[in-house]
Amino acid sequence: MRTYALTDSWTMTRRELAHWARQPGRLVVGLVFPVMLLLMFGYLVGGGRGVSGDYLDYLMPGMLALTMAFGLEGTMLAVTQDLDKGVVDRFRSLPMADGAVLVGRSAADMLQSAVGLAVLIVMGLALGWRPEGGPGAFLGAVGLLLLFRFAMLWIGIQLALVAGKPEMVQAVQILVWPVGFFSNALAAPESMPGWLGTAVAWNPMSRTATAVRELFGGPGADPGHLWAAVAWPVALLAVFFPLAVRKFARMSH
Repeated sequence: MRTYALTDSWTMTRRELAHWARQPGRLVVGLVFPVMLLLMFGYLVGGGRGVSGDYLDYLMPGMLALTMAFGLEGTMLAVTQDLDKGVVDRFRSLPMADGAVLVGRSAADMLQSAVGLAVLIVMGLALGWRPEGGPGAFLGAVGLLLLFRFAMLWIGIQLALVAGKPEMVQAVQILVWPVGFFSNALAAPESMPGWLGTAVAWNPMSRTATAVRELFGGPGADPGHLWAAVAWPVALLAVFFPLAVRKFARMSH
């Protein structure tokens, strides 16, 4: 059964990757947009309130984490469009594992996210940013970022299934924005009002960004956040992955 589920999921992944060739513009925009944000916040808008040290060293891990939290609308739209256009109805007639469509879509998104991380890291290096934690710490930071993306992705899939229609995605995805903006991605919580700083410090994305700063050896680091940067995404996955698969299975029967 597991072998069939993996095979079905890989088939759906290849289906999603084939869409890249037909719609390269969406892929390019998804890769370029985080770079524009990095340049805007790093050099046009400014920032760094409460940050000691080089702001670019603080900003880069925050922007990497922010990129993992945003950009879910592509997957959310793909899920709702498959439901709305009856594509899922055609899959129902096939001997396919429940959730393979969702797993395939999430796998394609993770591949795009990994490419996006690489592009943003290369841009940061070109701007003069240098991680100092060593190869092992660097790979650990990338792993934490992708784990956080995977958790956010399944939250987005669940919200898309609840929305049901492509036109509802834009309204529903606004629920994800506070995770990105009420965080320490751009400024230190110490510079914020007490209540806001406390809320920001407990934000799952803030935990990931802080742990990544520790692994990269940048300002704003706190080794006590490493466990939380793993625990938060795992807890979110434990809730939203089965919820999404179960809801999709009910919609498919």
